[in-house]
Amino acid sequence: MGVEDRSADAPLPFGNWLPRRYRSFMQQGLVLLTLVLLVVFFSLMRPTFIGWGNISSLLLASVVTGVQALGLSFVIATGGIDLTPGLGMAATSVFAGVLIAQTGFGLPIWVGIVGGVAAGALIGLGNGVLIARFKMQPMIATLAMMMVCWGAALVIAGGRTVSLRSVAGYDSIAMGQLIPGVYNAVLILIVLALIAGVVMNKTAVGRYALAIGSNKEATRISGVNIVRWEVLAYVICGIFTGISGILMSSRLSAAQPTLGQGYEMYAIAAAVIGGTSLRGGRASIFGAVIGAITIQTIFNGLTVMGVQDQWQKVLLGTVLIIAVLVDIQRRGGKEE
Repeated sequence: MGVEDRSADAPLPFGNWLPRRYRSFMQQGLVLLTLVLLVVFFSLMRPTFIGWGNISSLLLASVVTGVQALGLSFVIATGGIDLTPGLGMAATSVFAGVLIAQTGFGLPIWVGIVGGVAAGALIGLGNGVLIARFKMQPMIATLAMMMVCWGAALVIAGGRTVSLRSVAGYDSIAMGQLIPGVYNAVLILIVLALIAGVVMNKTAVGRYALAIGSNKEATRISGVNIVRWEVLAYVICGIFTGISGILMSSRLSAAQPTLGQGYEMYAIAAAVIGGTSLRGGRASIFGAVIGAITIQTIFNGLTVMGVQDQWQKVLLGTVLIIAVLVDIQRRGGKEE
């Protein structure tokens, strides 16, 4: 059973007249429509917004949030939460950077990439074990792990930024252009979204993640190993965190141990705006990507219009509140 089937279990107040199999498509269509309306609005207000240079930069800025939102979709689908992607990104990028730039052994780029992704998976494994095996509250466990990541990044980097400008080809991972005018980071996000979509909709990982979020006790009684699949959801989130670290450090040609604070909030917001329920049981990979682009569209458009940064955050918070209220209504107004 895919995401579409499970999301249809909850009635949409604005789409009950639709056949169940079409309700999820309507939900995704509304998210996409919102993005289109934002683009039209900002284009009318500032014609320079629609220029390809600005759109290309907007998409590039959406990548890290989008990648993290993809990973978080698996965790949130189980009814959990993960606060580590932001500073976990800093820790994994610093670890990868040290491997290829400061070891003195001339390790190739692929070693740094594998090392960074593996470090992310390890962070996810730690979160998963604490939450699924030792029954720690997800907010507390991942908050603690976030602080561990922050400290580890500072220790590994010696409190300094790790420069990657001397590593030939590393910046091309994100900033290269296999397709002229389109950054590689955007192409990577598209590929990762396709992979995540297959995993969420066509494999046992996604099926059991959604089942755990829908009704954990019933899933356990049916004979599913809850611990195994819940841990795996956090490991997947950690892998995407590691990838976001590689992409960010490639984009900046540096690994900064203090970079990443607050990024997890944007990623959670992207997932929720895209249709993933904070109470589990429903997730949308397509929506997570559109949510990330929507967030960056708001920031970019308001910046082009000269709106101050603090008001941008106020508006984003308002949008997130509306998304959560819509989720509550979609579930019949009941807290679960």
